Amino acid sequence: MMAKKKDKFYRKWHASPLSGGFMVTSMLGFLISTYFVYPQSLRFGLACMLVFTLMFIASLISMTKAPLMDEGK
Repeated sequence: MMAKKKDKFYRKWHASPLSGGFMVTSMLGFLISTYFVYPQSLRFGLACMLVFTLMFIASLISMTKAPLMDEGK
């Protein structure tokens, strides 16, 4: 009984696959934030760039760590 409870807490972490559109959105969002939002508002521009940077990092992690999905079946 005790072993089952420990297994729930110590499961291996798995990344979920994200779409290619997620990565494109993060890149375009960063560029738009850099050229249009940042010159207008320093804090809001930096916040947007930070969010889109984190999105891009998440998409890279998903690309390398996510399990392969079999689309043929």
